[in-house]
Amino acid sequence: MKKVGKIILICIVIAIVISTFVFLWNKSRPKVTMYDIVSPTIATIENKTIATGKVEPRDEILIKPQISGIISEVLKEAGEMVKVGDVIATVKVIPEMGQLNSAESRLRIADINLKQIEEEFARQKQLFDRGIIAQEEYNTSEATYKKAQEEKTNAQDALDIVRDGLSKRYANLSNTQIRSTITGMILDVPVKTGNSVIQANTFNDGTTIASVANMNDLIFRGNIDETEVGKVKEGMPIVLTIGAINTKKFDAQLEYISPKGTEQSGAVLFEIKAAVNVPDSVFIRAGYSANAEIVLASVKDVLSIPEHTVEFSNDSAYVHLLKGMESEQVFEKKLIEIGMSDGINIEVKSGLTKEDKLRGGVINTKVKSQKG
Repeated sequence: MKKVGKIILICIVIAIVISTFVFLWNKSRPKVTMYDIVSPTIATIENKTIATGKVEPRDEILIKPQISGIISEVLKEAGEMVKVGDVIATVKVIPEMGQLNSAESRLRIADINLKQIEEEFARQKQLFDRGIIAQEEYNTSEATYKKAQEEKTNAQDALDIVRDGLSKRYANLSNTQIRSTITGMILDVPVKTGNSVIQANTFNDGTTIASVANMNDLIFRGNIDETEVGKVKEGMPIVLTIGAINTKKFDAQLEYISPKGTEQSGAVLFEIKAAVNVPDSVFIRAGYSANAEIVLASVKDVLSIPEHTVEFSNDSAYVHLLKGMESEQVFEKKLIEIGMSDGINIEVKSGLTKEDKLRGGVINTKVKSQKG
């Protein structure tokens, strides 16, 4: 048993020695690294930045009631087109008991006064017809009578407004009919029949009946990092990519850059706005997320090479020119002058021609063949 163990141990040692020898022998053999060969090309290089945001209407109007009450009917739905003055919903007024009681009391008093003044005016008219009283006295009595009539009419209107929300004289201007104030598309109707609504006042914004916007006038609203905001300015062209319509790109024009940044997740961002040019054949919904591609600088039809082929040393840039390929690739290090880069390709201002061949990335490494 001991003899078998010794034999196994000896075999293990021999295997380790042989593998070590093979490893060192392979490592000592000369190797050749093969590189991909790259040629300069004529291209346009652009320096871009990306701003993230969303597309929304330039002006979204919130329609609010001018009177408090309960929604009795909703006549429009989100997505429908409306014009100025179109009725979106109607409100049923729930009268406040104190105001209702005061209005009814005012009407009763006005009615009593009118009856009394009417009788007095009738007597004055008879006396005037007989020539007993002067014209001036009759005119005064007639004016008092007409005032009493007007007071009763006003009292009746006040009661109608408190009780029903409108008066007969101004039924066409009823506050109970909630109308659109602009022409556009209804984006949202957050209320339903039976909901209570309140009018806008000093202490409350009021209940939103609907939001309406002109969907033909859209803007991109996004944010740009503080490191890039100094490179952009109003009027610059933008290429917009919308996530929901990723097969198309849309032109836009930068028209606003916020003078004040806001901190978000440790980064300072500045808001930007751009007017979007939307073809008639495309419908864009409000709130679509989008990316804005802003070209900060560009050079056209310049000699360019992949940036990974360039080596940098201090303030100088070098490439490796292919000099021959007899038994292996032979390269020569050459100084060049570079220009703009887009992160993938870089402009070459001098030092290269279109016919030059450059060392690219490593393809493979093989053992150099031994001759003789």
